[in-house]
Amino acid sequence: MKSHTLLMPLDMHLHLRDGVMLETVAPLTSYSFSGAVVMPNLVPPITTKEAVMDYKKRIYAALGRVEEADDLLMADDFFEPYMTLFYQNYDRSFLEEVVDEIAAIKLYPAGITTNSEGGVSTFDLETMRATLEAMGDLKIPLCVHGETDGFVMDREAEFMSIYEMLASNFPKLKIIMEHITTQAAVEMLDKYPNLYATVTLHHLLMTLDDVAGGMLQPHLFCKPIAKRPEDREALLHVVLNAHPKVMFGSDSAPHPQHAKESCGCAAGVFTAPIALQVLCELFDAYGKLDNLQQFISDNAQSIYGICPEFKEVVLVESPFEVPEHYGNVVPMYAGETLAWSISDVE
Repeated sequence: MKSHTLLMPLDMHLHLRDGVMLETVAPLTSYSFSGAVVMPNLVPPITTKEAVMDYKKRIYAALGRVEEADDLLMADDFFEPYMTLFYQNYDRSFLEEVVDEIAAIKLYPAGITTNSEGGVSTFDLETMRATLEAMGDLKIPLCVHGETDGFVMDREAEFMSIYEMLASNFPKLKIIMEHITTQAAVEMLDKYPNLYATVTLHHLLMTLDDVAGGMLQPHLFCKPIAKRPEDREALLHVVLNAHPKVMFGSDSAPHPQHAKESCGCAAGVFTAPIALQVLCELFDAYGKLDNLQQFISDNAQSIYGICPEFKEVVLVESPFEVPEHYGNVVPMYAGETLAWSISDVE
């Protein structure tokens, strides 16, 4: 039986939500990942130091951990939530106060995705300069949902000029192009030394045809939307060949089943419980299993300068039947059988 071991898997773009949903989905990531960058687009969004720390406590509670005095009593799974702030024009003194509590700041264009109404409406450099320069000085990465409000298939490509503007004007600022989906974004990677990217599992597997080419598949609908075959091929090329500026970010985005299977269809694909199994299958199919460690952990450690908790995950080429539901959330490939499964986590 073929097996493969991954060390300290990291998910560099994850939605854990809050409340009952948080309690449902957080353990599904913490079981097999050493850490994850947690998105701040709650309602209301995470914009203060107190909100960051309170949310982290709720995540720990969902994982069965409690804080007593200065000690953290940990459950069996070692997992670090790397916290983020929702981008606003913060002043330097605030950033200096919060820098040790966060891994990054996440920028959303206003209204472009779930709970982003309070995002940036105009990319005015002079208005943003003090914040972005302070972030560069303090080595706080800027994670960006890179889409305009144009035609849905062109939104990411249209955003490339904004990435260029940010990268050229703030060379000390580390900029993460989140969940890239296009050949244009792949080509942007090597134009500026301070540009990096996350890539999701579902964008490595899908094109728009899988979402809407036949019967509409609501559980595959996401933002940014899946693109063309040539875009998927460009993503596969850099990921499978372990491009050092590319790292895994699932953008696993759980919604209740009723919110997905409705006329409003919430955007998001829930992949957290199957990510490692499917990635093993994908990399193995291309004869690139040896490169998966870089994509799933090593590149992220280098880009973010982090040292995650030790975790060894052993996967084997043995069938795994994906549950129809996790709580009230339907995962990608629900009810289907995957070729790889997790056999051991240490």
